[in-house]
Amino acid sequence: MPPICIGFEVHQPYRLNRQFEPVPKMKKKDLFDNYFDGLNKEILVRVAEKCYNPATKIILEKLDDGFSCSFSLSGILIEQLEKWSKDTLLLFEQVARHKNSEMIGQTYYHSIASCFHDKTEFREQVRLHSDLMYDQFKVRPVIFENTEFTFNNDVAATAKDMDFSGIFTEGVDRVLGWRSPNHLYTCKGIPVLLRNTRFSDDIAFRFSNRSWDMYPLTADIYAQWIAASEGDVVNVFLDYETFGEHFWQETGIFDFISSLPHELAERGVESILPSDSISRFSPVGEIDVRETISWADLEKDTSAWMGNDRQRAAFHAVQLARPFAIDKPIWRYLQTSDHFYYMASKYGTCGEVHTYFSHHEAEDAFKTYMRVLADYELRNIRVMKNRKSAKTLRTLTPEQAFHFAGPSGFIGHSAYNLNQFEELLYIVPKDSIQFHQERGDFSRWITDILEDPRLAESIAGLTERHDLARIIKERKDLLWSHLR
Repeated sequence: MPPICIGFEVHQPYRLNRQFEPVPKMKKKDLFDNYFDGLNKEILVRVAEKCYNPATKIILEKLDDGFSCSFSLSGILIEQLEKWSKDTLLLFEQVARHKNSEMIGQTYYHSIASCFHDKTEFREQVRLHSDLMYDQFKVRPVIFENTEFTFNNDVAATAKDMDFSGIFTEGVDRVLGWRSPNHLYTCKGIPVLLRNTRFSDDIAFRFSNRSWDMYPLTADIYAQWIAASEGDVVNVFLDYETFGEHFWQETGIFDFISSLPHELAERGVESILPSDSISRFSPVGEIDVRETISWADLEKDTSAWMGNDRQRAAFHAVQLARPFAIDKPIWRYLQTSDHFYYMASKYGTCGEVHTYFSHHEAEDAFKTYMRVLADYELRNIRVMKNRKSAKTLRTLTPEQAFHFAGPSGFIGHSAYNLNQFEELLYIVPKDSIQFHQERGDFSRWITDILEDPRLAESIAGLTERHDLARIIKERKDLLWSHLR
Protein backbone atom coordinates (compact mmCIF):
# COMPACT_ATOMS: atom_id res chain seq x y z
CA MET A 1 0.00 0.00 0.00
CA PRO A 2 1.27 3.52 -0.73
CA PRO A 3 2.18 6.05 1.95
CA ILE A 4 0.23 9.28 2.22
CA CYS A 5 1.79 12.73 1.81
CA ILE A 6 -0.46 15.36 3.39
CA GLY A 7 0.01 19.10 2.89
CA PHE A 8 -1.86 22.25 3.90
CA GLU A 9 -2.01 25.62 2.15
CA VAL A 10 -2.46 28.43 4.68
CA HIS A 11 -3.33 31.88 3.34
CA GLN A 12 -5.40 34.97 4.03
CA PRO A 13 -5.39 37.97 1.67
CA TYR A 14 -5.43 41.65 2.39
CA ARG A 15 -8.92 42.36 1.00
CA LEU A 16 -9.48 45.70 -0.69
CA ASN A 17 -11.42 48.47 1.02
CA ARG A 18 -15.01 48.22 -0.21
CA GLN A 19 -15.55 51.91 0.58
CA PHE A 20 -12.33 53.12 -1.03
CA GLU A 21 -12.32 56.76 -2.12
CA PRO A 22 -9.23 58.62 -3.37
CA VAL A 23 -7.82 61.18 -0.95
CA PRO A 24 -5.37 63.27 -3.03
CA LYS A 25 -3.43 64.74 -0.10
CA MET A 26 -3.23 61.55 1.95
CA LYS A 27 0.22 60.78 3.32
CA LYS A 28 2.04 57.71 2.05
CA LYS A 29 2.01 56.05 5.47
CA ASP A 30 -1.80 56.11 5.48
CA LEU A 31 -2.29 54.62 2.01
CA PHE A 32 -2.37 51.00 3.12
CA ASP A 33 -5.28 51.60 5.48
CA ASN A 34 -7.16 53.43 2.73
CA TYR A 35 -6.56 50.73 0.11
CA PHE A 36 -7.26 47.69 2.30
CA ASP A 37 -10.27 46.80 4.41
CA GLY A 38 -10.45 46.93 8.20
CA LEU A 39 -12.37 43.68 7.82
CA ASN A 40 -9.03 41.89 7.34
CA LYS A 41 -8.20 41.98 11.05
CA GLU A 42 -11.65 40.73 11.99
CA ILE A 43 -11.43 37.80 9.56
CA LEU A 44 -7.88 36.88 10.54
CA VAL A 45 -8.71 36.81 14.25
CA ARG A 46 -11.86 34.77 13.61
CA VAL A 47 -10.07 32.21 11.43
CA ALA A 48 -7.25 31.94 13.95
CA GLU A 49 -9.72 31.18 16.73
CA LYS A 50 -11.88 28.79 14.73
CA CYS A 51 -9.23 27.07 12.63
CA TYR A 52 -5.55 27.86 13.02
CA ASN A 53 -5.27 27.54 16.78
CA PRO A 54 -7.31 24.36 17.42
CA ALA A 55 -6.15 22.61 14.23
CA THR A 56 -2.47 23.40 14.80
CA LYS A 57 -2.59 22.21 18.39
CA ILE A 58 -3.98 18.89 17.14
CA ILE A 59 -1.32 18.69 14.42
CA LEU A 60 1.48 19.38 16.90
CA GLU A 61 0.26 16.57 19.11
CA LYS A 62 0.16 14.18 16.16
CA LEU A 63 3.62 15.26 14.96
CA ASP A 64 4.96 14.30 18.38
CA ASP A 65 3.37 10.88 17.89
CA GLY A 66 5.16 10.33 14.56
CA PHE A 67 2.66 11.73 12.06
CA SER A 68 4.17 13.74 9.19
CA CYS A 69 2.72 16.60 7.13
CA SER A 70 3.75 19.77 5.28
CA PHE A 71 2.62 23.40 5.32
CA SER A 72 2.72 26.22 2.80
CA LEU A 73 2.13 29.60 4.49
CA SER A 74 1.87 32.74 2.39
CA GLY A 75 4.01 35.70 3.37
CA ILE A 76 1.01 37.99 3.75
CA LEU A 77 -0.61 35.52 6.13
CA ILE A 78 2.50 35.64 8.31
CA GLU A 79 2.39 39.46 8.19
CA GLN A 80 -1.18 39.40 9.50
CA LEU A 81 -0.39 36.87 12.22
CA GLU A 82 2.53 39.04 13.34
CA LYS A 83 0.19 42.03 13.67
CA TRP A 84 -2.98 40.45 14.99
CA SER A 85 -2.41 36.92 16.29
CA LYS A 86 1.13 36.35 17.56
CA ASP A 87 0.15 33.31 19.61
CA THR A 88 -0.98 31.61 16.40
CA LEU A 89 2.32 32.46 14.73
CA LEU A 90 4.15 30.83 17.65
CA LEU A 91 2.16 27.64 17.03
CA PHE A 92 3.21 27.64 13.37
CA GLU A 93 6.80 28.22 14.44
CA GLN A 94 6.61 25.05 16.54
CA VAL A 95 5.27 23.17 13.52
CA ALA A 96 7.92 24.57 11.18
CA ARG A 97 10.75 23.47 13.46
CA HIS A 98 9.37 20.00 14.12
CA LYS A 99 11.33 17.12 12.59
CA ASN A 100 8.12 15.56 11.24
CA SER A 101 6.96 18.62 9.31
CA GLU A 102 8.15 20.40 6.19
CA MET A 103 7.61 23.97 5.00
CA ILE A 104 6.72 24.35 1.33
CA GLY A 105 7.72 27.35 -0.79
CA GLN A 106 5.28 29.60 -2.64
CA THR A 107 5.07 33.24 -3.72
CA TYR A 108 5.24 35.65 -0.79
CA TYR A 109 2.08 37.45 -1.91
CA HIS A 110 0.13 34.34 -3.02
CA SER A 111 0.06 36.08 -6.37
CA ILE A 112 -0.70 35.55 -10.03
CA ALA A 113 2.84 36.70 -10.95
CA SER A 114 3.72 33.35 -12.55
CA CYS A 115 1.16 34.20 -15.26
CA PHE A 116 3.10 37.34 -16.23
CA HIS A 117 4.96 37.08 -19.53
CA ASP A 118 8.17 38.16 -17.78
CA LYS A 119 8.98 35.79 -14.90
CA THR A 120 11.26 38.30 -13.09
CA GLU A 121 8.56 39.34 -10.62
CA PHE A 122 7.54 35.73 -10.01
CA ARG A 123 11.10 34.78 -9.19
CA GLU A 124 11.50 37.75 -6.84
CA GLN A 125 8.37 36.85 -4.88
CA VAL A 126 9.52 33.23 -4.53
CA ARG A 127 12.86 34.47 -3.17
CA LEU A 128 11.10 36.82 -0.77
CA HIS A 129 9.07 33.91 0.56
CA SER A 130 12.14 31.72 0.95
CA ASP A 131 13.91 34.49 2.87
CA LEU A 132 10.87 34.93 5.11
CA MET A 133 10.78 31.19 5.87
CA TYR A 134 14.40 31.37 6.95
CA ASP A 135 14.02 34.56 8.97
CA GLN A 136 10.84 33.37 10.69
CA PHE A 137 11.40 29.62 11.01
CA LYS A 138 15.09 29.02 10.19
CA VAL A 139 14.22 26.74 7.27
CA ARG A 140 14.46 27.16 3.50
CA PRO A 141 11.88 25.26 1.45
CA VAL A 142 13.16 22.71 -1.05
CA ILE A 143 9.70 21.82 -2.42
CA PHE A 144 7.54 24.42 -4.18
CA GLU A 145 3.82 24.91 -4.74
CA ASN A 146 2.67 27.81 -6.84
CA THR A 147 -0.42 29.84 -5.95
CA GLU A 148 -3.45 27.52 -5.97
CA PHE A 149 -1.24 24.89 -7.68
CA THR A 150 -1.04 27.03 -10.85
CA PHE A 151 1.35 25.15 -13.09
CA ASN A 152 2.70 24.84 -16.61
CA ASN A 153 5.98 24.04 -18.34
CA ASP A 154 7.36 27.53 -17.66
CA VAL A 155 6.56 27.34 -13.94
CA ALA A 156 8.25 23.95 -13.76
CA ALA A 157 11.33 25.23 -15.58
CA THR A 158 11.52 28.29 -13.31
CA ALA A 159 11.26 26.17 -10.15
CA LYS A 160 13.98 23.89 -11.50
CA ASP A 161 16.20 26.89 -12.29
CA MET A 162 15.66 28.19 -8.74
CA ASP A 163 17.03 24.89 -7.37
CA PHE A 164 13.85 23.45 -5.90
CA SER A 165 13.97 19.67 -5.57
CA GLY A 166 10.32 19.15 -6.49
CA ILE A 167 7.03 20.89 -7.17
CA PHE A 168 3.35 20.21 -6.42
CA THR A 169 0.47 20.56 -8.82
CA GLU A 170 -2.98 19.12 -9.48
CA GLY A 171 -3.44 15.60 -10.86
CA VAL A 172 -5.55 16.82 -13.78
CA ASP A 173 -7.10 14.09 -15.93
CA ARG A 174 -6.52 15.89 -19.24
CA VAL A 175 -2.79 15.98 -18.45
CA LEU A 176 -2.50 12.46 -17.06
CA GLY A 177 -4.84 10.64 -19.42
CA TRP A 178 -4.97 7.03 -18.27
CA ARG A 179 -2.12 7.48 -15.79
CA SER A 180 -2.52 7.66 -12.00
CA PRO A 181 -1.65 10.71 -9.88
CA ASN A 182 -0.23 8.33 -7.26
CA HIS A 183 3.23 8.37 -8.81
CA LEU A 184 6.09 10.79 -9.22
CA TYR A 185 6.47 12.43 -12.63
CA THR A 186 8.84 14.99 -14.15
CA CYS A 187 8.26 18.20 -16.07
CA LYS A 188 11.13 20.18 -17.57
CA GLY A 189 13.57 18.21 -15.46
CA ILE A 190 11.96 18.72 -12.04
CA PRO A 191 10.10 15.99 -10.09
CA VAL A 192 6.36 16.69 -9.84
CA LEU A 193 4.08 15.59 -6.99
CA LEU A 194 0.48 15.37 -8.17
CA ARG A 195 -2.41 16.07 -5.84
CA ASN A 196 -4.95 13.26 -5.73
CA THR A 197 -8.06 15.29 -6.50
CA ARG A 198 -10.59 12.73 -5.33
CA PHE A 199 -9.06 12.02 -1.93
CA SER A 200 -8.32 15.71 -1.32
CA ASP A 201 -11.81 16.86 -2.25
CA ASP A 202 -13.45 14.11 -0.21
CA ILE A 203 -12.28 16.12 2.79
CA ALA A 204 -12.19 19.65 1.38
CA PHE A 205 -15.62 19.69 -0.28
CA ARG A 206 -17.65 16.56 0.44
CA PHE A 207 -17.00 16.04 4.15
CA SER A 208 -20.24 17.64 5.37
CA ASN A 209 -22.34 17.05 2.25
CA ARG A 210 -25.33 15.06 3.47
CA SER A 211 -26.37 14.22 -0.10
CA TRP A 212 -23.03 12.50 -0.75
CA ASP A 213 -23.52 8.73 -0.88
CA MET A 214 -20.48 8.24 1.38
CA TYR A 215 -21.65 10.67 4.08
CA PRO A 216 -20.64 10.71 6.89
CA LEU A 217 -16.93 10.45 6.17
CA THR A 218 -15.03 9.03 9.14
CA ALA A 219 -11.29 8.69 9.66
CA ASP A 220 -11.38 4.90 9.63
CA ILE A 221 -13.23 4.75 6.31
CA TYR A 222 -10.90 7.32 4.76
CA ALA A 223 -7.81 5.47 6.00
CA GLN A 224 -9.22 2.27 4.51
CA TRP A 225 -9.56 3.97 1.10
CA ILE A 226 -5.96 5.15 1.24
CA ALA A 227 -4.72 1.70 2.26
CA ALA A 228 -6.56 0.13 -0.67
CA SER A 229 -5.03 2.54 -3.20
CA GLU A 230 -2.44 1.60 -5.78
CA GLY A 231 0.69 3.50 -6.73
CA ASP A 232 3.75 4.87 -4.97
CA VAL A 233 2.32 7.73 -2.91
CA VAL A 234 -1.07 9.42 -2.37
CA ASN A 235 -0.70 13.21 -2.24
CA VAL A 236 -3.48 14.96 -0.32
CA PHE A 237 -3.32 18.76 -0.22
CA LEU A 238 -5.94 20.97 1.42
CA ASP A 239 -6.78 24.52 2.32
CA TYR A 240 -5.99 24.59 6.05
CA GLU A 241 -9.17 26.59 6.62
CA THR A 242 -11.07 23.38 5.86
CA PHE A 243 -10.68 22.65 9.57
CA GLY A 244 -12.99 24.84 11.61
CA GLU A 245 -13.62 27.63 9.09
CA HIS A 246 -15.07 25.99 5.98
CA PHE A 247 -16.40 23.12 8.10
CA TRP A 248 -17.24 24.18 11.62
CA GLN A 249 -16.31 22.19 14.69
CA GLU A 250 -19.88 20.88 14.93
CA THR A 251 -19.41 18.89 11.70
CA GLY A 252 -16.84 16.66 13.40
CA ILE A 253 -13.96 17.88 11.23
CA PHE A 254 -11.56 18.19 14.19
CA ASP A 255 -12.42 14.69 15.35
CA PHE A 256 -11.64 13.51 11.83
CA ILE A 257 -8.17 15.08 11.61
CA SER A 258 -7.37 14.04 15.18
CA SER A 259 -8.27 10.40 14.50
CA LEU A 260 -6.81 10.11 11.01
CA PRO A 261 -3.12 9.55 11.93
CA HIS A 262 -4.04 6.65 14.22
CA GLU A 263 -6.41 5.10 11.69
CA LEU A 264 -3.78 5.34 8.95
CA ALA A 265 -1.15 3.71 11.20
CA GLU A 266 -3.57 0.94 12.16
CA ARG A 267 -3.80 -0.01 8.48
CA GLY A 268 -0.08 0.24 7.89
CA VAL A 269 -0.25 3.50 5.94
CA GLU A 270 2.86 5.58 6.51
CA SER A 271 2.72 9.38 6.39
CA ILE A 272 5.72 10.93 4.67
CA LEU A 273 7.04 14.38 3.78
CA PRO A 274 7.25 15.70 0.21
CA SER A 275 11.05 15.73 0.20
CA ASP A 276 11.03 12.09 1.38
CA SER A 277 8.75 11.23 -1.52
CA ILE A 278 11.16 12.87 -3.97
CA SER A 279 14.14 10.95 -2.58
CA ARG A 280 12.34 7.64 -2.17
CA PHE A 281 10.52 7.22 -5.49
CA SER A 282 11.63 7.39 -9.09
CA PRO A 283 9.55 9.26 -11.67
CA VAL A 284 7.46 6.91 -13.84
CA GLY A 285 7.00 9.34 -16.71
CA GLU A 286 6.99 12.92 -17.92
CA ILE A 287 4.13 15.38 -18.15
CA ASP A 288 3.92 18.15 -20.73
CA VAL A 289 1.75 21.04 -19.49
CA ARG A 290 1.56 23.70 -22.19
CA GLU A 291 -1.79 25.11 -21.07
CA THR A 292 -1.84 26.28 -17.45
CA ILE A 293 -3.57 24.09 -14.89
CA SER A 294 -4.51 24.65 -11.24
CA TRP A 295 -6.60 23.08 -8.50
CA ALA A 296 -9.34 25.72 -8.82
CA ASP A 297 -12.95 25.00 -9.76
CA LEU A 298 -14.13 22.18 -12.01
CA GLU A 299 -12.10 23.52 -14.94
CA LYS A 300 -8.74 23.14 -13.13
CA ASP A 301 -7.29 26.06 -15.11
CA THR A 302 -6.84 29.82 -14.67
CA SER A 303 -10.49 30.70 -15.29
CA ALA A 304 -11.00 31.27 -11.54
CA TRP A 305 -8.83 34.40 -11.90
CA MET A 306 -8.85 35.23 -15.62
CA GLY A 307 -12.07 33.74 -16.93
CA ASN A 308 -13.98 36.90 -17.86
CA ASP A 309 -13.22 40.30 -19.43
CA ARG A 310 -13.14 42.07 -16.06
CA GLN A 311 -10.56 39.70 -14.65
CA ARG A 312 -8.41 39.86 -17.77
CA ALA A 313 -8.55 43.66 -17.82
CA ALA A 314 -7.41 43.80 -14.18
CA PHE A 315 -4.71 41.19 -14.75
CA HIS A 316 -3.20 43.02 -17.71
CA ALA A 317 -3.44 46.35 -15.89
CA VAL A 318 -1.51 45.18 -12.83
CA GLN A 319 1.10 43.54 -15.07
CA LEU A 320 1.56 46.82 -16.96
CA ALA A 321 1.84 48.68 -13.65
CA ARG A 322 5.42 47.51 -13.04
CA PRO A 323 7.07 50.80 -14.19
CA PHE A 324 4.70 52.69 -11.85
CA ALA A 325 5.62 50.50 -8.87
CA ILE A 326 7.67 52.95 -6.85
CA ASP A 327 6.18 51.35 -3.72
CA LYS A 328 6.58 47.70 -4.66
CA PRO A 329 4.82 46.08 -1.67
CA ILE A 330 1.47 47.71 -2.49
CA TRP A 331 1.81 46.71 -6.15
CA ARG A 332 2.51 43.17 -5.00
CA TYR A 333 -0.42 43.11 -2.60
CA LEU A 334 -2.54 43.97 -5.64
CA GLN A 335 -1.26 40.82 -7.39
CA THR A 336 -2.77 38.49 -4.76
CA SER A 337 -4.94 35.93 -6.53
CA ASP A 338 -7.96 36.51 -4.27
CA HIS A 339 -8.68 39.94 -5.79
CA PHE A 340 -9.21 38.31 -9.19
CA TYR A 341 -11.10 35.38 -7.70
CA TYR A 342 -13.70 37.80 -6.32
CA MET A 343 -14.33 39.16 -9.84
CA ALA A 344 -15.44 35.78 -11.24
CA SER A 345 -18.82 35.40 -12.91
CA LYS A 346 -19.27 31.65 -12.72
CA TYR A 347 -22.49 29.77 -12.13
CA GLY A 348 -23.46 26.47 -10.52
CA THR A 349 -21.37 24.95 -7.77
CA CYS A 350 -18.24 26.88 -8.80
CA GLY A 351 -20.15 30.14 -8.65
CA GLU A 352 -21.43 29.25 -5.20
CA VAL A 353 -17.88 28.65 -3.98
CA HIS A 354 -16.68 31.99 -5.35
CA THR A 355 -19.59 33.75 -3.68
CA TYR A 356 -18.87 32.01 -0.37
CA PHE A 357 -15.28 33.27 -0.28
CA SER A 358 -15.89 36.79 -1.58
CA HIS A 359 -16.63 39.83 0.59
CA HIS A 360 -17.66 41.72 -2.56
CA GLU A 361 -20.04 41.34 -5.51
CA ALA A 362 -18.04 40.54 -8.66
CA GLU A 363 -18.72 43.84 -10.44
CA ASP A 364 -18.03 45.86 -7.28
CA ALA A 365 -14.83 43.89 -6.67
CA PHE A 366 -13.60 44.81 -10.15
CA LYS A 367 -14.50 48.49 -9.84
CA THR A 368 -12.84 48.78 -6.44
CA TYR A 369 -9.72 47.06 -7.76
CA MET A 370 -9.39 49.38 -10.75
CA ARG A 371 -9.98 52.47 -8.62
CA VAL A 372 -7.27 51.44 -6.17
CA LEU A 373 -4.79 50.56 -8.92
CA ALA A 374 -5.52 53.81 -10.76
CA ASP A 375 -4.99 55.85 -7.60
CA TYR A 376 -1.77 53.97 -6.82
CA GLU A 377 -0.33 54.66 -10.27
CA LEU A 378 -1.41 58.30 -10.32
CA ARG A 379 0.32 58.96 -6.99
CA ASN A 380 3.55 57.39 -8.19
CA ILE A 381 3.54 59.34 -11.46
CA ARG A 382 4.37 62.45 -9.40
CA VAL A 383 7.86 61.10 -8.70
CA MET A 384 8.54 59.40 -12.05
CA LYS A 385 11.07 60.82 -14.50
CA ASN A 386 8.76 60.90 -17.52
CA ARG A 387 5.47 61.98 -16.00
CA LYS A 388 3.86 62.97 -19.29
CA SER A 389 4.26 59.53 -20.90
CA ALA A 390 3.27 57.78 -17.67
CA LYS A 391 0.06 59.76 -17.39
CA THR A 392 -1.03 58.73 -20.89
CA LEU A 393 -0.24 55.05 -20.22
CA ARG A 394 -1.69 54.80 -16.72
CA THR A 395 -4.58 52.63 -15.54
CA LEU A 396 -7.94 54.40 -15.49
CA THR A 397 -10.86 54.20 -13.11
CA PRO A 398 -14.20 52.80 -14.36
CA GLU A 399 -15.43 56.38 -14.63
CA GLN A 400 -12.48 57.39 -16.85
CA ALA A 401 -12.36 54.25 -19.04
CA PHE A 402 -13.50 54.42 -22.65
CA HIS A 403 -16.76 52.48 -22.96
CA PHE A 404 -17.41 51.50 -26.58
CA ALA A 405 -20.93 52.06 -27.83
CA GLY A 406 -23.02 52.16 -30.98
CA PRO A 407 -26.21 53.88 -32.00
CA SER A 408 -28.13 51.58 -29.63
CA GLY A 409 -25.84 52.07 -26.64
CA PHE A 410 -22.99 50.33 -24.80
CA ILE A 411 -21.70 47.21 -26.60
CA GLY A 412 -19.89 45.56 -23.68
CA HIS A 413 -16.25 46.58 -24.25
CA SER A 414 -14.28 49.04 -22.12
CA ALA A 415 -10.67 50.22 -22.31
CA TYR A 416 -8.93 50.93 -19.01
CA ASN A 417 -5.66 52.08 -20.56
CA LEU A 418 -4.17 52.90 -23.94
CA ASN A 419 -2.92 49.33 -24.43
CA GLN A 420 -6.38 47.92 -24.05
CA PHE A 421 -7.86 50.64 -26.26
CA GLU A 422 -5.57 49.54 -29.09
CA GLU A 423 -6.50 45.87 -28.62
CA LEU A 424 -10.21 46.61 -28.65
CA LEU A 425 -9.96 48.53 -31.91
CA TYR A 426 -9.45 45.13 -33.58
CA ILE A 427 -12.47 43.62 -31.81
CA VAL A 428 -15.32 46.12 -31.66
CA PRO A 429 -17.73 46.29 -34.61
CA LYS A 430 -16.90 48.72 -37.42
CA ASP A 431 -20.09 50.67 -36.82
CA SER A 432 -18.95 51.38 -33.24
CA ILE A 433 -15.70 52.88 -34.50
CA GLN A 434 -17.60 54.95 -37.04
CA PHE A 435 -20.10 56.05 -34.38
CA HIS A 436 -17.38 57.33 -32.07
CA GLN A 437 -15.26 58.94 -34.77
CA GLU A 438 -18.19 60.86 -36.22
CA ARG A 439 -18.78 62.31 -32.75
CA GLY A 440 -15.09 62.91 -32.04
CA ASP A 441 -15.23 60.67 -28.95
CA PHE A 442 -11.81 59.06 -29.40
CA SER A 443 -9.94 62.35 -29.74
CA ARG A 444 -11.84 63.94 -26.89
CA TRP A 445 -11.09 61.01 -24.55
CA ILE A 446 -7.41 60.96 -25.48
CA THR A 447 -7.17 64.72 -24.95
CA ASP A 448 -9.22 65.07 -21.77
CA ILE A 449 -8.43 61.82 -19.96
CA LEU A 450 -5.09 60.59 -21.34
CA GLU A 451 -3.84 64.15 -21.80
CA ASP A 452 -2.14 63.45 -25.13
CA PRO A 453 -3.41 66.10 -27.62
CA ARG A 454 -0.71 65.11 -30.11
CA LEU A 455 -2.11 61.58 -30.38
CA ALA A 456 -5.67 62.91 -30.45
CA GLU A 457 -4.88 65.12 -33.40
CA SER A 458 -3.15 62.33 -35.32
CA ILE A 459 -6.23 60.07 -35.27
CA ALA A 460 -8.87 62.71 -35.91
CA GLY A 461 -11.00 61.82 -38.91
CA LEU A 462 -9.64 58.28 -39.38
CA THR A 463 -12.35 55.66 -39.91
CA GLU A 464 -10.43 52.50 -40.80
CA ARG A 465 -9.64 50.37 -37.76
CA HIS A 466 -6.21 49.35 -39.03
CA ASP A 467 -5.14 52.96 -39.53
CA LEU A 468 -6.38 53.86 -36.06
CA ALA A 469 -4.73 50.86 -34.44
CA ARG A 470 -1.43 51.44 -36.25
CA ILE A 471 -1.12 55.05 -35.09
CA ILE A 472 -2.20 54.17 -31.54
CA LYS A 473 0.36 51.36 -31.42
CA GLU A 474 3.22 53.52 -32.70
CA ARG A 475 2.47 56.19 -30.12
CA LYS A 476 1.96 53.66 -27.34
CA ASP A 477 5.26 51.90 -28.06
CA LEU A 478 7.10 55.22 -28.08
CA LEU A 479 5.60 56.25 -24.74
CA TRP A 480 6.46 52.91 -23.14
CA SER A 481 10.05 53.26 -24.34
CA HIS A 482 10.24 56.42 -22.20
CA LEU A 483 9.42 54.39 -19.07
CA ARG A 484 11.80 51.49 -19.60
